[in-house]
Amino acid sequence: MTTSTDSAPLSQDALKTLVGQAALHYVEPGTIVGVGTGSTVNKFIDALATIKERIQGAVSSSEASTERLRALGIPVLGADQVASLPVYIDGADEIDAHGYMVKGGGAALTREKIVAALAERFVCIVDESKQVPTLGRFPLPVEVIPMAAAQIARRFEQAFGGAARLRLKDGQPLVTDNGQHILDVTGLAISDPLAFESEVNQWPGVVTVGVFAHQKASICLLGTARGVQTLNY
Repeated sequence: MTTSTDSAPLSQDALKTLVGQAALHYVEPGTIVGVGTGSTVNKFIDALATIKERIQGAVSSSEASTERLRALGIPVLGADQVASLPVYIDGADEIDAHGYMVKGGGAALTREKIVAALAERFVCIVDESKQVPTLGRFPLPVEVIPMAAAQIARRFEQAFGGAARLRLKDGQPLVTDNGQHILDVTGLAISDPLAFESEVNQWPGVVTVGVFAHQKASICLLGTARGVQTLNY
C-alpha cells in the first residue's frame, strides 16, 4: 500500500514526519505503546501526543524518548510493569527485504531490543535510504561491557573480517543508558542475520548486538518520494 503525494519531492525530515504520522494507524485505543528512539521516532512521539487521551501510556526504550514523552504529557511505564505490548514503533539504521534490521546508531539498542521483545509486532518507520540488500553497510553497533571491548573487537576481525572502533563522545568513550560502551563494526556483509545475531550474542562481554533478526520488523512504513509505502514481512 502506498499513500501518495502530488507535491514536490519531500525532504528527509518531511518523510520522517510522514511515516511518524502514518504509524498512528497501528496504535490501538486504550493500550500501552512501545516507543523507540531517534529522530524519526521523535516525529512519531509528536504525532502520538495528538491522541494521548486515547492511550494508557508508553514504554520507552531510552531516557531521551522518556523525556520527550513526558514533556508532551504522555505517561511512561517501565518495561517491568507490562507483560506484553500490542505494538512497538521504532526506526532503524538499515532494513532488508525480510524485515531484518541494524539498529543502535542512537546507542539505545539494548533497551530497544528489550521493548521490542515485549511487543506482538514491530512497526519500523524509516525513509527509503535505509533499505539495503544486505545488512552491514551501516557500521554495526554492539553494546559491550567495557573490560571486554578490545577482546570483542579482535573477535570481530578474526570471525568476520570486521573492523571495530569504540564509539566516542567529546573525546571519551560514549556511555550508554546502561553504563556500557559501544563498538561500531565496519566491513561486514551479514548474509544470515539470524545466525549472526545468535552467534555474537554468545560472545562473553557482549550485552547486545545491533542486528534485529529475532526481533525483526513485522511491518515497515517506508517514506519514499511517492509517499508512505507499507511493507509486510
